[in-house]
Amino acid sequence: MPVFYTPIPQNLRVGLAHASSSVFINNRTRDSGDLREHSVEDEVCSEVSSNLPLQMLLYFNMFFFPFWWISEVVMLDLKFSMLPGYYQCLMVTGMVLISLFEGLRIYLGYVGNLKEKVPELAGFWLISFLFQLPILLFFLSDEGLMILPLERAVHSLYLAFLLGEVCASFVALRVMTRKLALQFHLRQFGLHATDTLSVFGARSVLPLLPVRDIQPQ
Repeated sequence: MPVFYTPIPQNLRVGLAHASSSVFINNRTRDSGDLREHSVEDEVCSEVSSNLPLQMLLYFNMFFFPFWWISEVVMLDLKFSMLPGYYQCLMVTGMVLISLFEGLRIYLGYVGNLKEKVPELAGFWLISFLFQLPILLFFLSDEGLMILPLERAVHSLYLAFLLGEVCASFVALRVMTRKLALQFHLRQFGLHATDTLSVFGARSVLPLLPVRDIQPQ
């Protein structure tokens, strides 16, 4: 059964593509120096850049998150009245942010990894690194929150998922951006070759030797 994904806005995709290219791509001139045959482009285009460990982490994380959310809500209800007012606000705000970002984060990770889309995968990496990871570290490290044993266990497991996904998505982004850069260089190389042939009327640019009539003996 086919699955249809809703694309993210074009302006956001362009911004994420520029940000990911500046962070993950390796701008070296030798990337385009080994272009010897036109078959290299076919080989690069057919190469799969999706990251299997990242996809496995996303799959298990999708099933684990509801258990994490239920455990956190139960623990928060048990200790809510014993927390100071500012900790109550921080806990509720953190729970709301993690719950809102998690669905978007998993969606971007699935689309970016399976369909090899750099902007979506870059958005997944940024949300995981800049939002989910700091909030979870706060929940796990601040003793003023009265961390209960069940909370410490589920937070530790969720943190392991996040760290694995951040590392795996970083590797996947580097592979995808290098592949896109190599495809760009290959297309530019083919375009220049086509332009050169068109200037000379699609004829050989090598000097032609004069053809002499061969008289029979």
